[in-house]
Amino acid sequence: MRFHIVLHEPRIPQNTGNIGRLCFASDSVLHLIYPLGFSISQKELKRAGMDYWKDLEVYEWESLEAFWDSKLLQIPHFYLTTKATRPYYQASLDKGAYLHFGREDAGISEEILKANQEYCYTIPMKNNARSLNLATSVGIVLYEGIRQRDFC
Repeated sequence: MRFHIVLHEPRIPQNTGNIGRLCFASDSVLHLIYPLGFSISQKELKRAGMDYWKDLEVYEWESLEAFWDSKLLQIPHFYLTTKATRPYYQASLDKGAYLHFGREDAGISEEILKANQEYCYTIPMKNNARSLNLATSVGIVLYEGIRQRDFC
């Protein structure tokens, strides 16, 4: 099964471009939940995504409700947040998954996190770091999923 990266209202086009490149390189699917903090045609997005963007499987959703109302695959949904305590590598990712990431400045909404507490995971950090770059976070969790799916 493939991985699906779900970005909730991303704000920084360079992050989304880099994540698009990660998705292309890993044969993953990118889902963008509106509102975005930039235009899809913005040059920073295209520059960070390089020439891969045109070949990327990407879906744009007008709202979170539209995403949920679509025909989603029967694979797990995991929510990555600094507000969880379980590390991401404890998530069972070997069958693919929807990996949800929140806005760079706010994360995933509290309402979503509370409704899905058993599926919330974090990336452990030291030195009282508050967060990591969004594209870095996606890369960490996505490639752990690939490791579990393809090599375990």
